[in-house]
Amino acid sequence: MEESLILTPTESKMPFTKPFSLLSLGHGKKVVIIQFFKWRDDIGEYLVKDRLAPFYEIYQFGREAWLGEEDKTAEFAGEKFTVECVRNRDKELAKRGLDFAGKIMREKKPHLLVLDEIALAAYWKLLDVRDVLTLLDNVPDETTVVMTGRLAPKELVDRADFVNVVELVKMPEDFKLTEGIQY
Repeated sequence: MEESLILTPTESKMPFTKPFSLLSLGHGKKVVIIQFFKWRDDIGEYLVKDRLAPFYEIYQFGREAWLGEEDKTAEFAGEKFTVECVRNRDKELAKRGLDFAGKIMREKKPHLLVLDEIALAAYWKLLDVRDVLTLLDNVPDETTVVMTGRLAPKELVDRADFVNVVELVKMPEDFKLTEGIQY
């Protein structure tokens, strides 16, 4: 079987890799998620890891900060938070995450490997898109890779077998994050 590469760039605030994970887990298949920007251990996909082991693993390669293209204070879902510019430390963490993904593929050959927000990491130059393509050239036949993130570079879109773009059409003005839905 040849690997499948699925890219799901999204502008939405909803998580879209969970259905893929649930389908694989439901069939007793190994799922590994590598998150390139996240650090929080209070999000659903991280909290469930011990209950779903040994079929489910999740690794985070983000520092404790919301990242953006400029330093600013932002508001989302009624909460204010500080956004920090990308720093060299973020590039180091992203590179560690990419190297770790290669190691996981070689050693564990998971049924599903989710590279969460890798498209944005490549767009923001945390990762060289050529390094991501090299990783994708070495995917084992038994592994399907799902890459997520907005602003996906053309090279990743071209390399993917399936591309879905999720667009935010509307959101209530008084939107609040819901535990178990958005996180």
